[in-house]
Amino acid sequence: MTKFNVPDMSCGHCTAAIEKEIKGADQAANVSCDLSDQSVTIQSHLTPDALLAVIKQAGYEATRI
Repeated sequence: MTKFNVPDMSCGHCTAAIEKEIKGADQAANVSCDLSDQSVTIQSHLTPDALLAVIKQAGYEATRI
């Protein structure tokens, strides 16, 4: 599992956009977004750097926690 802080994630649209991009890159990924602490936890075969790139592709900056 890899956890990221996504400070600009503030609503359901944001979480849906991030989840859609991650699932597009890895259909088997397990994605959990938490708006209360602006974090995304991902279980995926993709590397943390690849996941960061996917989140950025969705339009959000993120840092690994």
